[in-house]
Amino acid sequence: MSLISVNNLTFCYETNYENIFENTSFDIDTDWKLGFIGRNGRGKTTFLQLLMGKYKCKGTITSSVQFDYFPFKVVNEYNTLEVVKNIIAPFAEWEYEMNECIAENTEKSINRYGELLDLFISHDGYIIEEFIEKEIRKLDVSLDVLTRPFISLSNGERTKLMLAALFLKKNNFLLIDEPTNHLDFEGRKCVGKYLSSKKGFILVSHDRYFLDNIVDHIISINRNSIDVQKGNFSSWQDNKNRQDNFEIKQNEKLRKDIVQLEESFRRTAGWSDKIEKSKIGEHAPDRGNIGHKAAKMMKRAKSNELRKKNLIDDKKKFLKDIEKNDALKIHPLKYSKSTLINIDNLSVYYDNRIIFEDVSFAVNQGDRIALRGKNGCGKSSIIKLLIGENISFSGNINIGSELKISYISQDTSFLSGTFKDYSQKENIDETLFRAILSKLDFSSNIFDKDLKDLSGGQKKKVLIAKSLSQIAHVYIWDEPLNFIDVLSRMQIEQLIKSYEPTMIFVEHDYMFNESIATKVINL
Repeated sequence: MSLISVNNLTFCYETNYENIFENTSFDIDTDWKLGFIGRNGRGKTTFLQLLMGKYKCKGTITSSVQFDYFPFKVVNEYNTLEVVKNIIAPFAEWEYEMNECIAENTEKSINRYGELLDLFISHDGYIIEEFIEKEIRKLDVSLDVLTRPFISLSNGERTKLMLAALFLKKNNFLLIDEPTNHLDFEGRKCVGKYLSSKKGFILVSHDRYFLDNIVDHIISINRNSIDVQKGNFSSWQDNKNRQDNFEIKQNEKLRKDIVQLEESFRRTAGWSDKIEKSKIGEHAPDRGNIGHKAAKMMKRAKSNELRKKNLIDDKKKFLKDIEKNDALKIHPLKYSKSTLINIDNLSVYYDNRIIFEDVSFAVNQGDRIALRGKNGCGKSSIIKLLIGENISFSGNINIGSELKISYISQDTSFLSGTFKDYSQKENIDETLFRAILSKLDFSSNIFDKDLKDLSGGQKKKVLIAKSLSQIAHVYIWDEPLNFIDVLSRMQIEQLIKSYEPTMIFVEHDYMFNESIATKVINL
């Protein structure tokens, strides 16, 4: 056990005028399992990069452990076993150099051989393959993947293998940045169980259920601070709600006091000037006497004004910047018939291979249908068929005439250009579009950016705001919450529960599914 100490951390990017972190201090125990939460754009990934030493900052970050970051780019994409081994330690380099030392056979080379051998043994070089096999079994990964090219693996398999490799490294503290983005329900459950058995990491995740089953501490980036609390997400949320409610009441009292003080200040402001004028009045009988009294009264009035002004400023400092979730709105259309879509005995094919077969279900007014299944089972294929894409299938798909559909795709890579251009292209009201994004925590300076320069979470919010700006009979969303922060997820969840639009969606966030879905179609 040791500490990671952050002291008076202050940082901003060269292109920004405002600090992302300012005089921030806290300690982290290296045995903790920390969940890292906060709104998109608040600086979670930036903080992890600061721990890695990528940027220069004011203040200090001290630690006795090394930091490793996930995800990372794998350069050698050939043999998977070699990729995994060399993530753990540079075994191939050490073995090559040891062979060179043996061939050279000098006193210097033999000494160097001894140093390399010590490194190789201390990192379990002779038994590392056994450790790798044992570790990936915990993640339900078949051993045969180790003999395949790394480039041939699925995103989920790569995620699991890279996590296993990082946890086999010596004296490291893991910075795990959103590992669930390529994992289905079963994959998340498996990785969650694996991480809950480990310690010594910071986990950035927006999945409440995932966090609740893994972490024992929460780091939260708030508007003006970073807090560290013991517990999981749910306990943090309970504490935050209680604290916010208390501070809201305190804010209300402070604002009333400030209004009264400002009114009093306005009434008394200028008294000193009036007193000063009185001593030079045309009919003043004794200017010397009046001048003496006026000076004393003016001094007292000035002091009183200054005291009130300082009191107002002091009270304003105590006003808390509460994290608010502004209510979102949606405008679903009611369809003329109770059934909007009917799917009967649907089978989907890809390269003459059956993806799924004989699926039947109806979409009725007010249904919120969750499509579930492992990655590659055909969930997105159903969605693409419903929006008119050309996919090989058999069976019947009946879509109501003149049915208006609002669609969110998984992909955000096509986003580029200005917010104005995008709203015109999508034929949505720009003012409404921007207002929704503001409620999803977009600051005014973000609207000056090109869409292609937004973060992954911000791009997803653009697609959600577009969909919420559209009037539709049915909303079809394909993994809409990837990269989106937990507070925004809760906003969107509350919106859907309030307005009850007809929906078909694919989403791997367990709590979102449990709260929103009225029907589940398992593929």
